[in-house]
Amino acid sequence: MADLKVAIVMGSKSDYPVVAKAEQKLAEFGVQYETRIISAHRTPKQAEEFAANAEMNGFGAIIAAAGKAAHLAGVLAATTALPVIGIPMKSSTLDGLDSLLSVVQMPKGVPVATVAIDGAENAAILAVQILATGNPELRQKIKDFKKAQEEEIVALDKEFNEGK
Repeated sequence: MADLKVAIVMGSKSDYPVVAKAEQKLAEFGVQYETRIISAHRTPKQAEEFAANAEMNGFGAIIAAAGKAAHLAGVLAATTALPVIGIPMKSSTLDGLDSLLSVVQMPKGVPVATVAIDGAENAAILAVQILATGNPELRQKIKDFKKAQEEEIVALDKEFNEGK
């Protein structure tokens, strides 16, 4: 289980500037990942095949980034037992609200964890937390990350209040 990696699937190359933030966060935790462009609508057979074989190919979680109708996460979740984390992408039409609703409103029995619009960093952190359930070393990295966040805010608060 220590060698499980994260799949990052984006519906379009235009999603990459956001997806790159997930890659960076996974790299910070030392988690391997593979990033693909697979469209739920234009390449549905490839999406189904990728999801059906994801576990066999060494993935422990899937992050799916898509905009507009944003069916990618749901299509992948319907075809795999692995946890799927959806990143609704900001679109030019409704600023990502359409994507958010498409990702979060999954039917009963096909859950997709959903992060904020363009929330790639949180998607990566959630994927790491999922992998950490079976990996004590990774779990410690998550604990250290959370402690560092806490220390940063405490220091900022102290600095802020001393400057008054």
